[in-house]
Amino acid sequence: MKEQNRTRELLDFIEQSPTCFHVAANCARMLEEAGYHRLSEEADWRYDAVFAKWLEGAGKEDGKFYVVRNNASLIALRIPQGLSAGGKGFHIVATHGDSPSFKVKENPEIQVDKKYVKLNTEKYGGMILSTWLDRPLSLAGRVVAAKGDGLESRLVNLEEDLLVIPNVAVHMNRDMNKGVEYNPQVDMLPLMGMDLEKGAFTRRIAQAAGVEAGDVLGYDLFLYVREPGKILGADKEFILSPRLDDQQCVFSAMTAFLSADPVQYLNVCAVFHNEEVGSGTRQGADSTFLEATLRRILEAMSVSAGDYHRMVAGGFLISADNAHAVHPNHPELADPTNRPYLNGGIVIKYHGSEKYTSDAYTAARMKSICRQAEVPFQTYANRSDITGGSTLGNISTSHVSIPSVDIGLPQLAMHSAVETAGSKDTEYAIRALRTFYSC
Repeated sequence: MKEQNRTRELLDFIEQSPTCFHVAANCARMLEEAGYHRLSEEADWRYDAVFAKWLEGAGKEDGKFYVVRNNASLIALRIPQGLSAGGKGFHIVATHGDSPSFKVKENPEIQVDKKYVKLNTEKYGGMILSTWLDRPLSLAGRVVAAKGDGLESRLVNLEEDLLVIPNVAVHMNRDMNKGVEYNPQVDMLPLMGMDLEKGAFTRRIAQAAGVEAGDVLGYDLFLYVREPGKILGADKEFILSPRLDDQQCVFSAMTAFLSADPVQYLNVCAVFHNEEVGSGTRQGADSTFLEATLRRILEAMSVSAGDYHRMVAGGFLISADNAHAVHPNHPELADPTNRPYLNGGIVIKYHGSEKYTSDAYTAARMKSICRQAEVPFQTYANRSDITGGSTLGNISTSHVSIPSVDIGLPQLAMHSAVETAGSKDTEYAIRALRTFYSC
């Protein structure tokens, strides 16, 4: 069954992507295998040898390029062959590679009673804290080490059942099942081992990075759930996996991007970092990354500034970030008339106070894309008395003022350590986004 095969591909991608750094690296690998060339932000793209060679014969083949910022965010571009003055506009899908987790602090080792060693961590994003308890956990991210007179950044993934955040026994807290407020500094610190010598943490991550412990000068490391994703349900209709928000959309967008053949539009696939903490970083959606990349690629093609604005006005952005499905135990939490369900297809999001960018025109255009792709679609709105979240759409369009729609794939338990989604919806998203990218 095609949907289940696609779901297994998604679960493989998620298992290989425990952090945003791995998401960016795995997307870059997919792009490289498809013949894409990496451009450096520090270079003048007009004089990049591969870009210059493509430009000389631009009518013969598509231009395939990508850019990475801070090892965490990635933008891929495909320029159709023979595209004059940049084409009709930009076709952009924006996603994010980060997920809520615990980030390891500096000087993390904490000794308890000269026996236990736990790690000092802090929340990254809005988490359902209790879901991280009593699970096998590990560490992944990047390590920055001294190399000669400079620095080198290395991806690390310890890939072992290393940590656990143990619950307090019900015998010691008889009110446990009446509801517990967890203190991140007290209740949520992971246990690493017993009777460990000081510096055990640094030695462990140095070994994983293949460097000497004394050369480790910095790290961005996150806890992640070791349990692999699964397909389950009476008819295998559900996915249970960590990081479905928003790696399900990342995988769908990148797969669609790579399998589409653009004709009139310059295709863009953006994977941002830091959406879960507001996007206000140099690699987030609220940075210069998207606008600068679009401007620079056109500048290198000798396309005018006026044509940039024309392409923005004539383009379209799909902000793809997962959506809340109706909960089987709490259907009353959903809006009375806009009620998405797992396996019901693309969710188009609306918000009266403009937390989502969808309006009558852009939503209609998304519905038209779904119809063309023969993919079902649904609508989502918050209950009017419940405050919802926001996505990349408004943040991105504050820098690149392009017509935009907010969509997602329906899921349950968003921001849990493991989340639930529909096994058919990934294939639906790929088909819809491939149709969008093939214009």
